[in-house]
Amino acid sequence: MSRLAFEIGCEEIPARFVPTAAAGLEAAARAMFEELRLKVGRVQVLASPRRLILMAGDVAEVQEDLVEWVRGPSRAAAFDQDGRPTRAAEGFARSQGVAVQDLEIRETPQGPYVFARRHQPGRPARQVLPAALSDLPGRIEFPRAMRWGPGQRFIRPVRWLLALLDDEVLPASFAGVEAGRLTRGHRTLAPGPHPVPHAADLPEVLRRAFVLADRDQRRRRVLELVQEAAAAQGGEAVVEESTLEEVTDLVEWPTAFTGSFAPEYLDLPEELLMTTMRVHQRYFPVRGGDGRLMPLFVAVRNGDDTGLDVVRAGNEKVLRARLADAKFFYDEDRRQPLAGYVPRLANVAFLEGLGSLLDKTRRLERLVEWLAGQLGVAGDDRAHALRAAHLAKADQVTDLVFEFPELEGIAGREYARHSGEPEPVAQALAEQYLPRPGSAALPVTVPGRLLAAADRLDTLAGAFAAGLEPTGSHDPYGLRRHALALLNLCREAGLGISLSRALSQALDGYGDLPAGRGAEDREGVLRRLAAFLQGRLEGLLREAGVRPDLVDAVLAAGSDVVPDVWDRAAAGQRLLDSAHFDDVYTAFRRAYNLSRNFEGGEVDPSLFEHDAERRLHEDLEAVAREAAPLLEAGEYDEFYRVAARLRPPVDRFLDDVLVMAEDEGVRRNRLALLRGVADLVGRPLDLSRLAV
Repeated sequence: MSRLAFEIGCEEIPARFVPTAAAGLEAAARAMFEELRLKVGRVQVLASPRRLILMAGDVAEVQEDLVEWVRGPSRAAAFDQDGRPTRAAEGFARSQGVAVQDLEIRETPQGPYVFARRHQPGRPARQVLPAALSDLPGRIEFPRAMRWGPGQRFIRPVRWLLALLDDEVLPASFAGVEAGRLTRGHRTLAPGPHPVPHAADLPEVLRRAFVLADRDQRRRRVLELVQEAAAAQGGEAVVEESTLEEVTDLVEWPTAFTGSFAPEYLDLPEELLMTTMRVHQRYFPVRGGDGRLMPLFVAVRNGDDTGLDVVRAGNEKVLRARLADAKFFYDEDRRQPLAGYVPRLANVAFLEGLGSLLDKTRRLERLVEWLAGQLGVAGDDRAHALRAAHLAKADQVTDLVFEFPELEGIAGREYARHSGEPEPVAQALAEQYLPRPGSAALPVTVPGRLLAAADRLDTLAGAFAAGLEPTGSHDPYGLRRHALALLNLCREAGLGISLSRALSQALDGYGDLPAGRGAEDREGVLRRLAAFLQGRLEGLLREAGVRPDLVDAVLAAGSDVVPDVWDRAAAGQRLLDSAHFDDVYTAFRRAYNLSRNFEGGEVDPSLFEHDAERRLHEDLEAVAREAAPLLEAGEYDEFYRVAARLRPPVDRFLDDVLVMAEDEGVRRNRLALLRGVADLVGRPLDLSRLAV
């Protein structure tokens, strides 16, 4: 067994793409080893802004042999009537490098054919790896990549390659760069080159050259340093996951330091301060023991502590200018009430072909009112939701949001408070954008939930009507994110609305369909929207651990009320584990198998000829009467306990009665009876989709 190290050195990879690149390299490497028939032990990928490294242990020294059977001509074409090989058989044997007498006849679905057994001995790993490693960088999938001629693409220009199998250099190459045993260290602290004696030595050589190539190790180190720096100032660092991930992928050798800003800026809203530090500067805010922000921040540099005072002063200067701008815009914007900005929305386009933000505001007011009616929201909650809808986009034309787009909603909330709007209105303005990227937080107030749902419904309906829906990985308007937010909101907040009706209502707000779909009818837009949301809902159910066949069964039953879909999925899982599952499933399956191709019809009791028919009909009607309120109330567990009573009469019916009677009327009547059983039992779940 051998050790493999393959390093791709390049210009700085954008921080947001480093995890994607690492995952792409690992997937491509595993596929490479499988294609090469090379057994391998642990496969590890190390990643930093300037390099991607594949480390593989226990690499087999020789490929596994390849044995395959190659099909040739049919037996009739390969041998004559006397069993002598024909020219077709001889030519096939010659092409496969085997003797004619070694050909074998095997049965196939198409009849007997001649096969040749071809054995290809495994080659040494050192012979097959160079070509495979040369292709490996081009197999990594990136959201964006640069190209160097046919088949050579990578996210950034490649500057060096290292390829070692134990202590032997493998002659790989990519984009005109030849592999060797030299790596490079930190760009300023130890640029190199640095020789690597053995593949296993690469991580330690890099560490001595001030590079922590292991991303998980580097992340832990960043977190540790940030927390230590804040603690040294008597505070606690506010570590947001997205900031920590980004900083991890910006540095190769982290060093943390603290900086300060003028205490007067603490009068600004906390979110404004934290957004300025985290989003714009990649700093970590610091809280004191009283839970309030301190006039401090922790930053991480890519290097050591040399000249740290100069670095600190430079960062403080940049932050000071940022905060001064934010304070100026914040003070200027509050010179008029938030409602005063609403008319200016007429001058700002929403999306291509979908009118202005003022048009969207009017649609939101209409849609929030409809949602409130559907959900029985009245009184102050309804009034606050409608007022929030009127003010929803007003902060979009403020100077603060123009300069700091990440503060949309948050700025609206602060300006609403300053304008004397009720607190639920102010809170709804911030909650309309939840969940924000990198966070799972959802609205908690009723007005916030209504406004957030209306905003997503309006955007989805308008974008699909204008032909702006996602295609492949292309989703410039974030519609997948809007769809997931809407579905999660409906589930967590228990918004029991029909998505199809809500989308139809949202589409009505646009009047005539926006340009972009030509003569496509309104129903076509709604069908595509429904399919889009169902695809996202299917993904959420699977991510939650619902088994695939149960997901199919739930969605095929046809409800588009999200909380009900989750309730039926949970009830389905309990049904599978219950003592009465066999009775429910057998009653359904036996009835469904015979009646699934029957188009339906009314049951006529006057056509009954057997006691078993009458008994099944009576039991079906009794169960249907008892089940109706249970289905209406969503009490699916009790529904299935009641439905299980149909198994004995179904079994008796199928044992005593010939369903496919010669008389067409009798036959159709019996099929209608069975169809009634299948339709009732399969109402919450399409049990035919279960893999039992």
